[in-house]
Amino acid sequence: MEENIPLKPGERIDDLQRNGRRIIQDPARFCFGMDAVLLSDFAEIKKKETVVDLGTGNGILPILLEAKTAGSKFIGLEIQPDSADLARRSVTMNGTEDKISIITGDMKEAADLLGKNCYNVVVSNPPYMVEDHGIKNPEDAKAIARHELKMSLKDLLHQTRLLLKPNGRCYFVHRPFRLAEILTGMVREGLEPKRMQLVYPYVDAQPNMVLIEGRKGGNSRMIVEKPMIIYEKKDVYTEEVKQIYGF
Repeated sequence: MEENIPLKPGERIDDLQRNGRRIIQDPARFCFGMDAVLLSDFAEIKKKETVVDLGTGNGILPILLEAKTAGSKFIGLEIQPDSADLARRSVTMNGTEDKISIITGDMKEAADLLGKNCYNVVVSNPPYMVEDHGIKNPEDAKAIARHELKMSLKDLLHQTRLLLKPNGRCYFVHRPFRLAEILTGMVREGLEPKRMQLVYPYVDAQPNMVLIEGRKGGNSRMIVEKPMIIYEKKDVYTEEVKQIYGF
């Protein structure tokens, strides 16, 4: 593991509580959230499988999945050069260059860049918001991470289909208010929804996240898993969430 990774002004190193893995983050750009952590637990990566993360940001999903699963190769595709640089330096810091590759490129061209029908799994924690009103700088890293400025849901699903091998799987985290659009889009692209879990901040609250698994060319049958509750009470995680975080 490389110890002398130079940090740029404002950057910090966070411990991921998984196999000694760490990550470089820049709060001025965009730090990973709980949605990425939950997706890394929801995704099922088998031994020797290859994985692509579309819109990898600072590389949190490939880093967590490499630490937690038996997959053989993880590729993170990121359109923002500065975010891709963060991810690459984290990969080097963890000494995982042999298993994780970070590619700078447009997610709308993912299959042309990475190859068609080549991968077992595609994961993504994509931008949730369609609206772009109120955005002062459309090239701002946080705006790109939150709004569909560089990749739409339609783009994501289409590129996922192109990347996956037959019977390959995809795993997404998104917002429930777009669930109908997500499911119909997946079916349209031949990514049959197979498993879904709603995530609730509290037991008596509305869900604020949804985790979805799809299979390329799968049959029509979906399992809805029991709800996940994040907090027992204010600032106190449930036991399930503590286990996911490795506390």
